[in-house]
Amino acid sequence: METPGSLDAHRLAGVPSDADIDLYRRLSADITAGVAVVSTSLRNRDYAATVTGFLSVSYDPPTMLVSLYAESRIGEAVEEAGTWALSLLSGRHQGAANWLASPGTPLQGLLAQVPFRRGPATGSAILDGALAYFEMRTVSVHPAATHLIVVGEVLAMGSGASPADAPDPLVHFGSGYRHLAP
Repeated sequence: METPGSLDAHRLAGVPSDADIDLYRRLSADITAGVAVVSTSLRNRDYAATVTGFLSVSYDPPTMLVSLYAESRIGEAVEEAGTWALSLLSGRHQGAANWLASPGTPLQGLLAQVPFRRGPATGSAILDGALAYFEMRTVSVHPAATHLIVVGEVLAMGSGASPADAPDPLVHFGSGYRHLAP
């Protein structure tokens, strides 16, 4: 019997079962996160993907991190290239976010339908109208379960957002995209 104030805990014992993983997916979908696109250029080819696992690590020196699936094209490319960019998305970028989050996107012409410009420090794609962008040089990569935690020192940053886009960041919650603007 549950007493007031106690938690109904689902304990994991050893290797997680499929049911454990499904429960984790359901519960972690309620973590609200900003939506961004991470991009890099490697051997004259652009790589980009939608991400929600990123954060500011430090202001001095300006440092950020991103979590990337280790066996993904973007994970492998960012690790090898050593430089990358992160474009924070507004509500008007939802189509680009959907496209770059789709499994099986083509390698050739990946960004043909996504308006972008080249970052001045890394040459990586920065989405037009991004609320903010950060160009990074990788300082460390940490394997974590099925992902890579890539830590980067900021080389350049800025914003391409219009005043109308600023109050409408694209966020991810409950397994879908949401807007904060009314």
